[in-house]
Amino acid sequence: MSEFANVTVVKAANIYFDGKVTSRTVKFADGTRKTLGIMLPGEYDFGTAEAEVMEILQGEMDILLPGETAWRTVKGGESFNVPANSRFQLKVKTVADYCCSYIAG
Repeated sequence: MSEFANVTVVKAANIYFDGKVTSRTVKFADGTRKTLGIMLPGEYDFGTAEAEVMEILQGEMDILLPGETAWRTVKGGESFNVPANSRFQLKVKTVADYCCSYIAG
């Protein structure tokens, strides 16, 4: 899906890591939400309370997910799941455009 219809967009940006990671929250009529954002090259450690599906729309990064010991590469067109109440690490190699979907538990 390349666009979302009938949504509400939160005007204020989510800004992390001194502006190297930014996103906007998109709310859907059914109560679900997603964030659409950009990550600049760099190394990041994220924590999440909710389970997430991270869809990489463009770019490339290495990821280290909870419980894994080996880094793996994710590129545009690929996605990965992050469990709730966990931390994960990213090494963003090129500017990454992403969509994060939050999964209600």
